[in-house]
This record gives sequence, structure tokens and C-alpha cells, in this order.
Amino acid sequence: MAEAPSRAQLEVLDEKDPLARFRQRFLIPEGLIYMNGNSLGPLSRDAGDRMERAVHEEWGNELIRGWNSAGWYEIPWRVGDKIGTLIGAARGETVIGDSTSVNLFKAVSAALALRPARNKIVTEAGNFPTDLYILDGIRRFSADGVGIDTRLREALIDAIDENTAVVVLTHVHYLSGEIFPMTELTARAHEAGALMVWDLSHSAGAVDVDLNAAVADFAVGCGYKHLNGGPGAPSFIFAAARHHEQMRQPLSGWFGHARPFEFVDEFVPADGIRRMLCGTIGVLGATALEAGVDLTLEAAGTELAAKTRRLSGIFQALVATQCESFGLELASPRDAAARGAHLSYRHAAGYAVMQNLIDRGVIGDFRAPDYIRFGFSPLFMSYAEIYDAVQILHEILSSASFRRPEYEKIKAVT
Repeated sequence: MAEAPSRAQLEVLDEKDPLARFRQRFLIPEGLIYMNGNSLGPLSRDAGDRMERAVHEEWGNELIRGWNSAGWYEIPWRVGDKIGTLIGAARGETVIGDSTSVNLFKAVSAALALRPARNKIVTEAGNFPTDLYILDGIRRFSADGVGIDTRLREALIDAIDENTAVVVLTHVHYLSGEIFPMTELTARAHEAGALMVWDLSHSAGAVDVDLNAAVADFAVGCGYKHLNGGPGAPSFIFAAARHHEQMRQPLSGWFGHARPFEFVDEFVPADGIRRMLCGTIGVLGATALEAGVDLTLEAAGTELAAKTRRLSGIFQALVATQCESFGLELASPRDAAARGAHLSYRHAAGYAVMQNLIDRGVIGDFRAPDYIRFGFSPLFMSYAEIYDAVQILHEILSSASFRRPEYEKIKAVT
């Protein structure tokens, strides 16, 4: 952990920051310190402009002709290939569409079908809940007696054995931010004859990912966090090319058909990654996502991950010197290189503390039972505002202003 810097030192870093120019590409309200890009990325000017064009020029003028004239039909694999460059996928291995939950269902089901003689799924206890719910749904509706072996982080490798069909893990843990060793765990799954499915929801656009270097089999991830695709943006799904010919997934909708506009009764899967598609793509959501992905690609390189680590390291150092004595406990790895783009802290009154922070113009989020999370997004965050955010946090904790009744009222979305 670095020594806590002064605000003047951080202002110098901002002056030298090669990514500072991207700040103006986002529409963030004046005076707001947005530290929740790990949950929902902010609106970019690029996305706003493209959405306006898609609504008024493409949909408004072209109407149904837009599927051909505006390139709507190709969006799933066009944007998929762009995301693929960010996650170490080859061309033709990634498509967008549906939600992360639906794509996880498709990926795990396809992986199970490729290992019909095995009946065990291994995953982590404390994984993102929807991933566990989807796996439980697969178990409940499976006719082959599929079981789920849910283990704590340190016991995962021991759980992978000759009965394991699929290992399902999240690369960057949603709560702690810990980065799981992708290459090591994928190799262990393959050594046992199992397939590996990765959830990249907190990884894509935030940390370095190379699926093919790790020889991953399948991966999914959302488009609305670090890819800045907007609320409910389409998800992506990756499948290694070596599985394309044999893989099948149960949601065999018409966009996954080899010849969807022949309108035949029999389903014939499309070649390659397109067979992982299901229904019609949501064009407006995909348009916003493409703008966010293009913006990330424009800035892509080692500086993105490096700045993320510096931002979180500075925040960690400042909190350690000014706030931890007020009952705040770090719940993320101390080494910035071992975590993704967010830090979690525990506090007995975590929800109220975060509500007080939001009221003061610092937006992070809360995760039950007592975690507060702070995200670090290199495209729109400055070093100096990290300093300001910690000063506000210190004021809240030292004055105990978070104990006011209005901050304890639980909202529907935390």
C-alpha cells in the first residue's frame, strides 16, 4: 500500500494523466463523485449521440428497413467481436444478447451437454447470487441428476474431480474484488476432464483478461458496468472456437438458426458462435453498448488497468490513515494487483454510511449485510476527487452524521 498523498500531489497526477481527456466524454453531474461504475457505468456523450441517431434517423426514418440499412441484424456479432478484443477472444467467438443470467444458463447447459457422462458442477460459495440461482435452476430441471458442489474459495481445487462436468467461477469477485487465477483454475478443470465457464461481469473493461491464453471454454459478462452500456445493457457470451461444431444450447431461438428468414419448422443451429444467440437483439440497448465498448477500445491498453490500480491504492492509503479507526474494515485484498476495480469495506452501519455519502455527493453502493463498495473507473475518475471522497467519508464517520434516521430507511435498490 502506498503512502497517503496530499491533494496537491494528486492534482499533479491529474495534469499528467493521459486518460484525463476522456472525462469530458461522460455526462456526470457537476460536483458529483461517481464511484459506482463497477455497478452501472455513467452515460457517455458518445452513447447519447448514437442513441439519438438510432431513434430518430434509423428507427424514425428507416423503420423496419433499418435491419438492413442501419446494420441492426449484424449487431450481435459485430459488437461481440469488439468485446472479444477486450477479453482475449478471437474473431467469431463472442456475441451479445440477452442478460448475463440467461447467457450463463446457455453456457453452462452447453458445457454440460459436452460432458454427458459427468453430473457435477463445481462453483464457489459466496459467488454472485444470480449465478448460484441459475445453477440451482439447471439442477432442478435436469433429467440427468446434475449436482452442485459449492465450496469456499480455498477448497475449490480439491472439489474438481473425475465426476465434474463444469466449473463455474467469477473472475473478479463481486463483493471482495479478489481476482481469481484464471489460468491456474482453468488448467485444473481441464486436468480433471471438466470444462470451465467464467463470469467476467466485473472484469471486462476493468482488468486484463485473456480467455484464449488461459484456454477458457466459455465466458459471460454484462455490458452495463465497466463497458458503460447503460442500465440493463445486453450481456455477452464467449465460446472457444474448438467447441463450436459440437456445442448446443437449449434456448434455440430464431436468431440462433442457420437460416432464420426461411421460416422453417425444424431448428438448424447456425454455424459458430451465432448458435449461442436466442431471440431478437434489443437494438437500442445494443447501440448504447456499442458506443461504450468503442470508447473503451479507444482508450484500451495497459494504462487503463494501471490507473485503476493507482486510484484504488490511493483511496486505500487515505482511508487507512483517516477512516479505519472509526470502525471501517477492509474486506478486499490489500494488494491492488490482486483485486479488480473496486474496494469493499465493512462497517456495522454500512447502509446508513453509504446513504449519507450519497447525500453528500459521493456515490458508491451497499451490499448486505454490512459492505460498502467503491468503484474506480479510469476513464472518468480523477485522482483529486479520490482525495475529496475520503475527506467526506472521514467527516461522516467522525461526526456520526450517518446515524440520522433518514439514512437508515432501506430503499428497494441498495
